[in-house]
Amino acid sequence: MPATSSFVVLAPLCALVLGAVGLGGGAYENLVVDPVWPDNPSIIRAGEGIKRARFWMPAHSLYEIALIASLWMVWSESDARWWTIAAVAIHLAARAWSFAYFIPRALRFEKLGELTEEQRRDALRWTQLSRIRPILAACSIVALCGAVLQLQ
Repeated sequence: MPATSSFVVLAPLCALVLGAVGLGGGAYENLVVDPVWPDNPSIIRAGEGIKRARFWMPAHSLYEIALIASLWMVWSESDARWWTIAAVAIHLAARAWSFAYFIPRALRFEKLGELTEEQRRDALRWTQLSRIRPILAACSIVALCGAVLQLQ
């Protein structure tokens, strides 16, 4: 099998870098922000706390553009194509879960004042489930690594 042009490898490599940025952001939130905010909701409160959307909106948008570009660039390379499809599928599953569960609750938490006991339990469940998201991001990145290796 002849080596693929470096131009074709560029898109998955860019996606890898952008995926790693998102993974780092997820790890930061899981390790630094999530253990604290259920007991101190002002950390995430709209207008007062951190503005997560400033990071996540461009991070996800750029990663998704890079994933689509990667899929387009590697389409003629069947082995790399399947790894890239896996990366896209994992990411889409994580994003669907985020849109269905995490984002609506995060927006609601950002509007609340002090949490009731029930809201605090919901917040703790949110933070516990959120630990799975960086694992999914890592799986998407590993799939992209598989695509890049197939292009070598």
